[in-house]
Amino acid sequence: MAIPIINDWEKFFDNPHEGLGSSYERIVLNELLLATANKYEARNVLESPSFGFTGISGINLFALADSGLEVTLEDDNPRRLELIRNLWHTMDRSFTARHNPDFRRLDYPDRAFDLSFSFSALWFVPDLRAFLSELSRVTAKAIFISVPNRSGLGYKMQLKDYSAEKYPDLRLGNIDPPSIIRLLKNLGWKLAESGCFDCPPWPDIGMTKEELLAKWLPGRLLPKKLSQPKEEEGETLSILSYYSGDDPGFADRMRSYQWLENAAPEALKRVWAHHFRMVFER
Repeated sequence: MAIPIINDWEKFFDNPHEGLGSSYERIVLNELLLATANKYEARNVLESPSFGFTGISGINLFALADSGLEVTLEDDNPRRLELIRNLWHTMDRSFTARHNPDFRRLDYPDRAFDLSFSFSALWFVPDLRAFLSELSRVTAKAIFISVPNRSGLGYKMQLKDYSAEKYPDLRLGNIDPPSIIRLLKNLGWKLAESGCFDCPPWPDIGMTKEELLAKWLPGRLLPKKLSQPKEEEGETLSILSYYSGDDPGFADRMRSYQWLENAAPEALKRVWAHHFRMVFER
């Protein structure tokens, strides 16, 4: 769920602590991305828009870059794009960064990318029809789109904080799967895979447990440990340590929470999973 990240995305570039929920989510997403790239024998990938993950912006495709794919990503915020460039450079990885102010046009040749990808980001697109038309034009093999699970309890809980006046750039109609499926079908794409994912044994709160408690409990009621900034606790949990090689056991630790994801029937995932994915092919 992207609502909490809209106003505080920059903090993750100063302190990369993402918490258990986002850390788990990244490993599950990596597995799905790698499987999709392998299935379609993708050599390159476009992520547009790249902003939407509740955590560090712009690193969703590190795993694909490490597997050999050429990565291009787009963002509409120049400051965020520069921070993303710096982070990729610091992590000794290469990619192509492009500024796109409104996503109405994707400035690439036809079928320039084998795979295109968007994670929890379509609700930031001003004109969904125009964007998907362009995404269709520049994609050769497969389109992977993930949106928040609108039937999930966590999504509905977070909507209590939503209003169009408070979040004018958030377009809830853009993340409706039937609408996305219909638009891409009219552009010549068929739905190859779909389903709920990111289904850990905790609810979708869209923030760390510390932030949730700080939001809903008065400061005097917070346990002392949870009222202290994470950087003072020395408990940073970030996939960057995995990508740097400092924490090789990170992925396996996150997979230890995957038992519900692997065992839950789709009916349960519809109310508990945090995201819904769609993979389209020509």
